[in-house]
Amino acid sequence: MHEFTLEEKRRFRILVAIVSISGFSQGMLLPLISVIFEQDGVSATLNGLSATGLYIGTLLISPFMEPPLRKFGYKPIIIVGGLLVIVSLMLFPLWKSVAFWFVLRLLIGIGDHALHFSTQTWITSFSPQHRLGRNIAIYGLSFGVGFAVGPLFVQLVEIFEGLPFIVSSILCLSAWVLVFFIKNEKPEVFSDSALIAGTWKRFGAAFAVAWIAFIPPFSYGFLESSLNAIYPVYALRNALDVTDLSYILAAFSIGGVVSQLPLGVLSDRIGRRKVLIVALAMGSLTFGLASMFETSVLVIGSMFFIAGTFVGSTFSLGISYMTDLTPKELLPTGNLLCGIFFSLGSLSGPFLGGLFIQLFDGLSFLILIALLLGSLSFLILISNPQKKGRLL
Repeated sequence: MHEFTLEEKRRFRILVAIVSISGFSQGMLLPLISVIFEQDGVSATLNGLSATGLYIGTLLISPFMEPPLRKFGYKPIIIVGGLLVIVSLMLFPLWKSVAFWFVLRLLIGIGDHALHFSTQTWITSFSPQHRLGRNIAIYGLSFGVGFAVGPLFVQLVEIFEGLPFIVSSILCLSAWVLVFFIKNEKPEVFSDSALIAGTWKRFGAAFAVAWIAFIPPFSYGFLESSLNAIYPVYALRNALDVTDLSYILAAFSIGGVVSQLPLGVLSDRIGRRKVLIVALAMGSLTFGLASMFETSVLVIGSMFFIAGTFVGSTFSLGISYMTDLTPKELLPTGNLLCGIFFSLGSLSGPFLGGLFIQLFDGLSFLILIALLLGSLSFLILISNPQKKGRLL
């Protein structure tokens, strides 16, 4: 059985550190800008649309990510992506405008996607099969820890509006420097390069074998963006204050952090599909229950924590599931598609969430979340994907 070499262990630790800081900046940015705009009187729909900038950036760059990764390797892509995020964060305090901040979020989306695509493809490529769920869970865990801490820094806005952006950019810079201490590598080349020539054919081949594995990243994207960009608007209108809100959002992320590794290890033992069906169904049930107790901060916080333990790992479980189903030479394409479906979920979250709270004023926003998770759990239940196949 292949185990990590010392070089791989060191590389794994550095990649995990980079991802945790990236999670922190994202976790802080979504609720921070939502709170700033809501306090400035920006409408819920415009607030939600503004939050989509991050994910539009991801989608725009996705079709162009794979060729440079195959040509230059993982390290240069991480360096360029990280630099783009750091510079964009530093620019936020210079000028407050919905349009300017939208462009900056777009650039952060591009940079973050480059960073995540490269790190997660690298980790899936050198992880042994019997440790894959565990390693991807640690990757997800590190992002989740960062994302959980992020909302707590929203309170810095009360000292000085630009302070959270400055703190975030300094932390990103400190993690980014670590990349220079690891050796570059390139993805595996195709065994038959004529077989899958061109990005779209690779997309089609990867989608055909692993489409069901892209549902969990979609659901996590929808959850993450709608809870962090639209739930703050809904909660502030329902008389919750910013401090309570930051603890409720952190509770969800902490729930995901607590269960990430146990669920990853469990999925190595009993299979990703079983774990995903139960996790999404229980998440749906928990958010449904939470919608009945919205006046109590303690109950809502507890429910968000419980929901997080079930659905906070869906992105990393989706990546592991995709790796199970996809031939090794198509792993970069599969990882890219995980990112694209995460972005599609993230894009639809703020837009549909903003629309929902405007159209259904008396209805709890959490019902929308419960319905989505329940539907996706059922879709995975009725599907029957083939085991890891070859390309022909």
